[in-house]
Amino acid sequence: MHRTTITQARELLQNKKISSVQLTEAMFARIDQVEDKVQAFVHLTREKALQQAKDADARIAAGEEAPLLGIPIALKDLICTEGSRTTCSSKILDQFVSPYNATVTERLNKAGAVIVGKTNMDEFAMGSSNENSHYHPTKNPWDLDRVPGGSSGGSSAAVSAHECVAALGSDTGGSIRQPASFCGVTGLKPTYGRVSRFGLVAFASSLDQIGPLTKTVADAATMMNVIGGKDPRDSTSADVALPDFTRALQKDVKGMKLGIPREYFSGGINPAVEKAVQESIRTLESLGMQTVEVSLPHLDYAVAAYYIIACAEASTNLSRYDGVKYGYRTEKSDSLVNMYENTREEGFGEEVKRRIILGTFVLSSGYYDAYYLKGQKVRTLIKQDFENALEQCDVIASPVTPYPAFKLGEKLDDPLQMYLADIYTISANLAGIPAMSIPCGFAEGLPVGLQLMGKHFDESSLITVGHKFQQTTDFHSQEAPL
Repeated sequence: MHRTTITQARELLQNKKISSVQLTEAMFARIDQVEDKVQAFVHLTREKALQQAKDADARIAAGEEAPLLGIPIALKDLICTEGSRTTCSSKILDQFVSPYNATVTERLNKAGAVIVGKTNMDEFAMGSSNENSHYHPTKNPWDLDRVPGGSSGGSSAAVSAHECVAALGSDTGGSIRQPASFCGVTGLKPTYGRVSRFGLVAFASSLDQIGPLTKTVADAATMMNVIGGKDPRDSTSADVALPDFTRALQKDVKGMKLGIPREYFSGGINPAVEKAVQESIRTLESLGMQTVEVSLPHLDYAVAAYYIIACAEASTNLSRYDGVKYGYRTEKSDSLVNMYENTREEGFGEEVKRRIILGTFVLSSGYYDAYYLKGQKVRTLIKQDFENALEQCDVIASPVTPYPAFKLGEKLDDPLQMYLADIYTISANLAGIPAMSIPCGFAEGLPVGLQLMGKHFDESSLITVGHKFQQTTDFHSQEAPL
């Protein structure tokens, strides 16, 4: 039962072949079986989940239909859930219990979802390997000696290991797509503003976006129907009509244009990864798509611009963790300033401190124009590159990462190497466009993801292309040898 997709589970539940309580109990039995190996979760909410499952069964018995009614879902541990711990996998928020629900949590509840727990992540979403968690590193279900990717590594590993039917993650520079690629699942980063960020604990407010991690593109479309749409409580939430994304599943790709950016294939990429991506492009051509070469000339500057902008915003956002209002507070202090210093020194991990220091530096007097302002100008150029490229095609295809999942500890002592893991994903966040990772093959026995990027608010085209690819291939249905 734990192997079902959203589509399969909905059919079984509505036809009363299984109950939500049975499905939820099967999910917790699976968690008990594999969680000590994978370590995808930081908190489980068994009692609450079983109560939600009972409520869902009552709603089904009353003839109600809702998109996620009775289906077990996991949430990344930076999405506020009323009455549950929301820790961002950080010591500074270790015992914090959220007093309210994020908008996406409310929408999941309304759609009847059963929330099984909170998934592990890099602390405050800062990392590409899940090794920056205060609690423990999550392991990749395909190879327990390797990372699941980050920062939504817990969510992607939980879906890959069948510990939930689907999960929510967040993506600031690739944090949904990179772990989706490493764990062999589907991950969609919506357009910036498509999904409300109210109740998402902020890392970089102009880049963060919540999105689904699922077993299939069809499931991602269902999740997007639930979580998308305008929210008056989030000023960055776009007032753009929300289409029915499941309709995009019926469309054909014949005649659609697939843009291939020459800069993404110019070296530095693992040959087996490149082969899998090139073969998947040929598969899409065989389905009737026409390929065109496009150029993104400012791609070389994406990583530098991203780390200036993201760290600057992180420095500002994380200044609220001062030991006064909520979260961890040091026991060693002899003055107010000393209390601030010790709280932050003891409460934050190394990577978070590194980014706060970098961000504070680029915003400081005398350096603002040289770094932050210049970073914003480069961001504008990257956005224009994508707009120009997407005038020539419907969807852009590229690798998600230059290599498959790396070993635990392999890049931990080299932050620059870790930052370069996001070289292919960062630019979509800077441009604010939707992007998706779908399983497209294997390298060294590990999953490889194909990245699809589209025009602003055109997630539908990504869903159409991704779904057609999954109907033709079986990479998404391969099982991790857990």
